Amino acid sequence: MTKSFYPPIRTLMGPGPSDVSPRVLAAMGRPTIGHLDPLFVELMDEIKQLLQYALKTKNELTLPISAPGSAGMEAAFANLVSPGDTVIVCQNGVFGGRMKENVERCGANPVMIQDSWGKPVDPEKVSEAFDSHPEASVLAFVHSETSTGARSDAKTLCQIAFEHGAFSIVDAVTTLGGIELDTDNWKADVVYSGSQKCLSCVPGLSPITFSKRAAERINNRTSKSHSWFLDMQLIMSYWGEGKKRAYHHTAPVNALYGLHESLLILKEEGLETSFSRHRTNHEALVAGLEAMGLEMAVDQDFRLPQLNSVYIPNGIDDGKTRNELLNDFNLEIGAGLGELAGKTWRIGLMGHSSTRRNVITCLASLEAVMAKQGYDLVPGAAIDAAKSVLDA
Repeated sequence: MTKSFYPPIRTLMGPGPSDVSPRVLAAMGRPTIGHLDPLFVELMDEIKQLLQYALKTKNELTLPISAPGSAGMEAAFANLVSPGDTVIVCQNGVFGGRMKENVERCGANPVMIQDSWGKPVDPEKVSEAFDSHPEASVLAFVHSETSTGARSDAKTLCQIAFEHGAFSIVDAVTTLGGIELDTDNWKADVVYSGSQKCLSCVPGLSPITFSKRAAERINNRTSKSHSWFLDMQLIMSYWGEGKKRAYHHTAPVNALYGLHESLLILKEEGLETSFSRHRTNHEALVAGLEAMGLEMAVDQDFRLPQLNSVYIPNGIDDGKTRNELLNDFNLEIGAGLGELAGKTWRIGLMGHSSTRRNVITCLASLEAVMAKQGYDLVPGAAIDAAKSVLDA
């Protein structure tokens, strides 16, 4: 007989989802009301304001897409890109490749800029691409590449696009709430993220914001977006201003309760405090990993504090290690993706998962599992190194 599902309590330290705050889970358990209920409309307005705070923007067209971050990506391209457009796409990991797929599905022409996995996007290559393709109308890049743990210089890249009269599309799925993201001052045109990373809400929502000039481009489209569900001309009527909203789709009411609560938590902590917490815990984790003799896969200058990519040492079985961490310690870390599959682990310190306790738990568990496989290490050295950072 099929029974109700009761999941175990895991510590989520992979590339997402992250641990969800009990406050968020409690908020999601509140009574469901209609998606056009006047009280829910008021909540929608609050969510918009909180997202504007988190994204550092005054953009009117700011909302959560009722689908995960991949839908945020598709919404950006489906609304800003038309058939025949030329789009410069930067790829230094998995998600730049998905951007290329979106460009092609829009009937546009991608111009690819390739950088090594684990390295940031090279701004000089971007400038050269615009010089070679002055017709390019959009630049698309990943700010925080989840597949590698590398951060690119979003401010500089957005400025290059702006100077060439192009729009910028920024993948900030792993960015929002973890490191600096200044939408307006960077002149970013479209920024999208996900609810399950540093916001520590449940998966399934994608915050997105469009600049004023991006919204004007959308309103002036001469061809329909290839996506009905993600067409901002239609969604605006539901997430727009005023108490009266036009039906577009049945919003995930309780999931939005959770997003509202997670954004409240972020605002209560403060953006700079959140960034500092992520950075400190990252530095402690790195100190511990290096004390175990492990090597980080991304140079210090552009590492993501919320997503730590570390090389798997020789003689250690990738799958066996992650399985034992999960089964013996209820701890989840992530495998490498693409070119780094089987070569790296991705250890997340995102949102509610970015705590002193989780840093120590991860290091102690990893030490036990690796020692069991015969890895040569000094017992306790990793925790001592981490504590020296945490207690400084």
